[in-house]
Amino acid sequence: MKILSVNAGSSSLKFQMYEMPEEKVLISGVFERIGIEGSFYTVKLNGEKLKKEVDLPTHKDAFTILIKELMDNNIVESLDDIKGVGHRIVQGGSYFDKTVVVDEDVIAKIDELSALEPLHNPAAIVGIRAAQEVIPGATQTVVFDTAFHQTMNEETYLYALPYEWAKDYKIRRYGAHGTSHKYVSARMNEILGRSNTKLITCHIGNGASISAVKDGRCVNTSMGLTPNAGLIMGSRCGDIDATIVPYMMEALKISPKEMDTILNKQSGLLGISGVSSDSRDVEEGIAKGNDRCILAQKMYVRRIIDYIAKYYVELEGCDAIVFTAGVGENSISTRREVLDGLKVLGVKVDEEANNVRGVETRITAEDSNIPAYIIPTDEELMIARDTYNLSI
Repeated sequence: MKILSVNAGSSSLKFQMYEMPEEKVLISGVFERIGIEGSFYTVKLNGEKLKKEVDLPTHKDAFTILIKELMDNNIVESLDDIKGVGHRIVQGGSYFDKTVVVDEDVIAKIDELSALEPLHNPAAIVGIRAAQEVIPGATQTVVFDTAFHQTMNEETYLYALPYEWAKDYKIRRYGAHGTSHKYVSARMNEILGRSNTKLITCHIGNGASISAVKDGRCVNTSMGLTPNAGLIMGSRCGDIDATIVPYMMEALKISPKEMDTILNKQSGLLGISGVSSDSRDVEEGIAKGNDRCILAQKMYVRRIIDYIAKYYVELEGCDAIVFTAGVGENSISTRREVLDGLKVLGVKVDEEANNVRGVETRITAEDSNIPAYIIPTDEELMIARDTYNLSI
């Protein structure tokens, strides 16, 4: 059965097609600059990557070209071969704790939650509508980044704000990256050979979050109402004293929207280093002796250590620490610095094992009290699995 996993952004459309249940990737790629001059798309097929410049006025045009690529490359013979299309949705609120089949009520709820996720949710609806129009016979599903975190209890997900805010304005912790945390925690359980585990999963990329996962269920996560909570990220500040916001708005004479831009796009590694939001650029700055890059990295690593330590106590122990996503999978130095900061828990890095990028492996010594692993995430595969199960 052929299943298509898609992730629609405001001006982009990522895709990956699988043969299920074999989980074989048939083709993948991304359409970029949709609705913007200079649009193009790239396709990866049989290990070869091709880039094509093409006019992409709308997401529907992207889907139409995608179908042509599938047919031209003999991936499908007709639209009837595509049995399911799974869409990634960032914010599902408290409405959704699992993947569901799309209907008008589901779309209405996704639209309602756009107030909490104004960048991604509206774009996802555009993608859903386009897919429905171009591939009408396929089962359309929605996979929510927030769903995995719906197992948190009330004392964990509520903020100490007026209680009515949670009911009337939906102010609570939702988390994000749930599809990734679900995938790597499930894979970690496979490696350990059991499901009664206590795991700390670290999705460390330009956006970053850490989750405490007990027996396959999320009990806490670092992101909150929005992705700008918890860890220091590429350009997001993460946790701060809330009173800084009105204080600096008054000092700088700026609007709420301008302050939101500063907190989400001008802070984090970028704000401290003054160089870049990309950890690779910060690492280059460190190599050149840039004091602000050194400071940014120390702050970045410290926040990760703080959350791992917090969740170690909350879980009353830990069977494994998992690193995933761009930085987690590829930054040798960041992983080493984080694990070195956990020596008090008996964590011991294996320097040779850690000297890798993007491969699944254990990176701690045999006598480490807590094993740590790199597990490359695969959110597209999780989308395909859920969509397959709802399409058969």
